[in-house]
Amino acid sequence: MTHHCTKFSGHWKIIVYDEECFQGRHHEFTSECFNVMEFGFETVRSLKVESGAWVGYEHASYQGHQFVLERGEYPKCDAFGGSNAYHIERMTSFRPISCANHRESRMTIYEKESFLGRKGELSDDYPSLQAMGWCNNEVGSMRVQSGAFVCYQYPGYRGYQYIMECDRHLGDYKNFKEFGSHSQTPQIQSIRRIQQ
Repeated sequence: MTHHCTKFSGHWKIIVYDEECFQGRHHEFTSECFNVMEFGFETVRSLKVESGAWVGYEHASYQGHQFVLERGEYPKCDAFGGSNAYHIERMTSFRPISCANHRESRMTIYEKESFLGRKGELSDDYPSLQAMGWCNNEVGSMRVQSGAFVCYQYPGYRGYQYIMECDRHLGDYKNFKEFGSHSQTPQIQSIRRIQQ
């Protein structure tokens, strides 16, 4: 299967601070950060995304809960995942999302693992998969043909987040364990495109 990934034209830029409300020491990044502790930070307590879309992780080495960071200001860590998301208390690693391009995002979700069972084609934002006719609360596998998406555990873009990209796993996520390092269940009930 061919996957088309539209790379971000330009550069990524994120500024992280070790205190809330953009106070204290800060550092600017234009590429991934495997562990902020290597830069003298215990954790990131506020940040500004100046360009590109990013994915943040609770722990170093891109482990733990993940959350999308789009252009804007995040004065406190509880804002990192958005107001309806899982409550985030720390961020110690992050990386750019190279496939973010909401105009060309396409993904196929499957009822069962290994791309089996009923399937649904997505190219828009879906605050409720059930409202679009997906009767099951679970997604067993998915293929991201282009762009990047953030999948949420509950309707209305709430709960745990899973960032799905066309260039990670070549866009193929054959079971829920590949959704993220904290995936305990294939429960996904809302999905939206990641925008630059």
